[in-house]
Amino acid sequence: MKSYCAKKSDIHKEWVLIDAKDQVLGRVATKAASILRGKTKPIFTPHVDTGDNLIIINAGQVKLTGNKWEDKQYYRHSGYPGGIKSLSARQLMERKPTELLKKAIVGMLPKNRLGRSLRANVRIYETDNHPHVGQSPKSVSV
Repeated sequence: MKSYCAKKSDIHKEWVLIDAKDQVLGRVATKAASILRGKTKPIFTPHVDTGDNLIIINAGQVKLTGNKWEDKQYYRHSGYPGGIKSLSARQLMERKPTELLKKAIVGMLPKNRLGRSLRANVRIYETDNHPHVGQSPKSVSV
């Protein structure tokens, strides 16, 4: 038996829409990461971008369970000694509502060249307005 390896000519990218309204953050992120990676398709190849383009709307209305709004911390560092900064999930949601979902999805993608190129295939919007109506995306439930 031979393993199947997808070629550029075999790959057909579609547009997929996910509505994150009143959905749990991790559930939306895992579904989004598998769509971006191409794991929902029969031609999945680990080292090739076989995934679809993804649109996520209503990112500002995503939910977290338990006490994660206050307990979950997001860190960044300025590069200087003592320059670590942190934000709780609630503070990050108030500043940049799309960043919470983006960080969750990027954390589930590979940490290499392929993962960096897959990041460009996701578009996240705070409300239900998006400029990708012309691509006629198909809606997927979480």
